[in-house]
Amino acid sequence: MARYTGSVCKLCLRCNEKLFLKGSRCLTPKCAVDRRRIVRRRRRRISDHGLQLIEKQKVRYTYGILEKPFRRFFSIAERQPGVTGDNLLVILERRLDNVVYRLGFADSRAQARQLVRHGHILVNGRKTDIPSYLVKESDSISWKESSTKNEYYKQMAASIESKSIANWLSLDKKTMVGQAISLPTPDETGIKFNVQAIVEYYSR
Repeated sequence: MARYTGSVCKLCLRCNEKLFLKGSRCLTPKCAVDRRRIVRRRRRRISDHGLQLIEKQKVRYTYGILEKPFRRFFSIAERQPGVTGDNLLVILERRLDNVVYRLGFADSRAQARQLVRHGHILVNGRKTDIPSYLVKESDSISWKESSTKNEYYKQMAASIESKSIANWLSLDKKTMVGQAISLPTPDETGIKFNVQAIVEYYSR
């Protein structure tokens, strides 16, 4: 499947905002957004459509989704009752790679996606290697037994205490088994998106 292979720092610079695509590195002085020098120059005014596009790209880059699957998720959100933009954020939060990241099993969504792809993660005791799998309420997320013996797992387990877990998830830090105790809300994304701009972009 096609995926973005360029510098993720360029994506943050393109949106002129920290999207935390490199995990803890984004909190250090090495962050490209913090290091960029502000050049004072006259800039052309961005149109409403341009602002809508930027907002859509911010969400896409944050969750690491290409345009075609992102458009598919938007179509699903449109068909659901309620506010389309809020529905979209809830769907994106329920993606398995995002849940693995939110549980603290990975430092970034890209790293979480790799863990899922390589078959290290179980959902309800069954190997699930599809990052876009939508986690449901009461689903359990755990590690494959053989994966608990590798060095990455040991380092992750040692540092898990310092990581915060999303409110809609629970984690037993002794067994490293997480569970979706409820469905997420739009406020629990951690980043404030202008979802109405995304709806307007696709409704034009």
